[in-house]
Amino acid sequence: MSASAEATVVITHDVGLHARPSVKFTKLAKTFAAEVEIALAANGPWFDAKSIVKVMAAKAPKGTVLHIRASGDGANDAVDALVELVRRGFDEGANHVRTA
Repeated sequence: MSASAEATVVITHDVGLHARPSVKFTKLAKTFAAEVEIALAANGPWFDAKSIVKVMAAKAPKGTVLHIRASGDGANDAVDALVELVRRGFDEGANHVRTA
């Protein structure tokens, strides 16, 4: 049985999951061997998180609850890293950093 992981995170970046944030998100997703998918609802539809076209097509605005799931080698690490990237506002300035 292969590893799997799931998490949710709220997009706090002002432009949401748009051009630059989408590129950063997909680049990070591609660094993992696991299959990684995102959805805007718990029941889908699910999109390939390694596809810039599909991630941008999701058009997830600020405030969206982003569902992330992964399966295969490194699934937990992939989900953890992607959640942290979103929480950090895609590393785009101090205005987007939120602490718990």
